[in-house]
Amino acid sequence: MSPLVRVDRDGPVATLTLEDPERRNAMSEAMGEAFAAVMQALVADGGLRVLVLTGAGDAFSAGGDFGMLEMRAARAAEQPEVGRREARDAMRAFYGCFLTLRDLPCPTIAAINGPAIGAGLCVALACDLRVAARDAKLGLNFTRIGLHPGMGATWTLPRLIGAAPAAELLFTGRMITGEDAAALGMVNRAVARERVLPEAFELAREVAEAAPIAVAGVKRALARSAAATLDDQLDFEAAEQARCFESRDVHEGLAAARERRRPRFEGK
Repeated sequence: MSPLVRVDRDGPVATLTLEDPERRNAMSEAMGEAFAAVMQALVADGGLRVLVLTGAGDAFSAGGDFGMLEMRAARAAEQPEVGRREARDAMRAFYGCFLTLRDLPCPTIAAINGPAIGAGLCVALACDLRVAARDAKLGLNFTRIGLHPGMGATWTLPRLIGAAPAAELLFTGRMITGEDAAALGMVNRAVARERVLPEAFELAREVAEAAPIAVAGVKRALARSAAATLDDQLDFEAAEQARCFESRDVHEGLAAARERRRPRFEGK
């Protein structure tokens, strides 16, 4: 395992920690490669039901590594055409490394324990759920440093909070607090800083107790819903329910409901 990322496991819940606290978990190309390698292993882990993503120290992530950005800018200044092409390809690959978390079939929860800036916030927005510290600073500050937003910011943010509020934050690069983010619907809840990880783990355990096959189907359904018609989505839901009817878990769930006890799902 790379020293830049750490994975801890508690039964069906894994915690992935960005592990560069001295640099506030700045997202470098090396961290991206390590992140993608870990994701590849987790995607193949049939026992994983929820992933919690957080940052070591007092920050979630301060965003993209400035050294990497300065190198791209210098190269573009030296040879505009070549530099632009190289920067485009390099940044697209950089996004892809961190956005491999979207390949996970199980839900993902960002535990935003401190500042989540630029690309750092983009990765949190790419998760399915988010718990933030009330006083954490969140911002897509790309335009404040002369950059167009990247890593899916212009795709994820409007879908979470609506077109107009997203446009305001993306145009201005304004910083907001975790409490503000909760009011906008950018995060699911904002809590005291010391409660971020406990709240995220409690949410993860609640998700992990639900039927894994059904939960994975919900994740697929939500991912496709924005581009689907109602009839298309109804067809998808019916197909997913048919898949669940073939599972042992649906029999366990129905029996538990009849017997008024907690179900014990196996993901089979």
